[in-house]
Amino acid sequence: MKVSDPIMIRGKEIKNRLTMAPTVKFDYAGADGMATEKHLEHYRARAEHGCGLICVEATAVAPGGRFWKNHMGLWEDAQIPGHKAITNACHEFGAVVLIQLNHTGITSNPDCGPAIGPSAVPTRDPNVLSKEMSLEEIKEMQGLFLDAAVRAKKAGYDGIQLHGCHGYLINQFISQKTNHRTDAYGGSIENRARFGAEIIRMIREACGEDFIISIRTVGVEPNVATAIGIAEEYVKAGCDYLQVSTGIEWDDPTLVERGEPYNLICSLGVRFHEHFKGRVPVSCVNGILDPELARYLIENDLVDTVDLGRAVLADPAFCEAALTGAPFVKCFNCPNCQYGPGMKHKCPAALKRGTIQA
Repeated sequence: MKVSDPIMIRGKEIKNRLTMAPTVKFDYAGADGMATEKHLEHYRARAEHGCGLICVEATAVAPGGRFWKNHMGLWEDAQIPGHKAITNACHEFGAVVLIQLNHTGITSNPDCGPAIGPSAVPTRDPNVLSKEMSLEEIKEMQGLFLDAAVRAKKAGYDGIQLHGCHGYLINQFISQKTNHRTDAYGGSIENRARFGAEIIRMIREACGEDFIISIRTVGVEPNVATAIGIAEEYVKAGCDYLQVSTGIEWDDPTLVERGEPYNLICSLGVRFHEHFKGRVPVSCVNGILDPELARYLIENDLVDTVDLGRAVLADPAFCEAALTGAPFVKCFNCPNCQYGPGMKHKCPAALKRGTIQA
């Protein structure tokens, strides 16, 4: 298998095994959550340089579930045209395009909305507890994810990705650290996965059989075996594609460095691929900054696709480098990524390429 080999997911051919991971552009959107020309050009460039699949950044399903006030949304129909421009640009260059749907839950920015979640637990302010969601509020929240997915389909997305990791709302239902419920949404693995699994079923019914449903899921919560059990529930519900990252808790003695060329976070995707091989395609992410590593992971059948974050932020030509050996500017691996909030996008690789001014 090669990185240039296509892969079929839910009847759609992805032209290669290189995918763009969702990475939020904090200063591109305004308080209205609208996609902007900056978003359009950002994703067009990654599609033009060869990404087979692009997952557009975490997009809020409700104004109160944002990271910051300048966080892109898909909570109302007025936001559809901006997203349509993004999908058109990506499709022009043959990329399949998903959008990641998210609610921040107990980590919601207090300037945007209240901290709500499966249980009353400490929030950003350890002296303030989140509001435990009632069953009615759980159903309402699931409806918000569904409505955003329907809008995504209208905007031309080939599917959606649920943000089920990194400590946000779906992950909060998974983790026993943040979910202390004793009803149908707490306790067992099946119950803790129920919130996300029900959203998957709702989206499948509303958006049809040709719509990709992915989830960026926890690879360890608190251990790999539990995380795989959670993912099994998502697959039973109809998830087509598992993109594996980290969650809230990390307590698994089997996760140790063994001299592999990839890091421990990346190894979570490798472990999931071993488990789900032949059933559901799996991606890995984190620290894939060299084309040689991307090729190694695919050519050795360690994962089905590789998710690229900083590598394609630093230079969209990374994909061409992995596919053909073309030149590119490598990510400088800054301790704090210069694409992060408040950094004003002074990425040294982008500066070197001359796409931004110092």
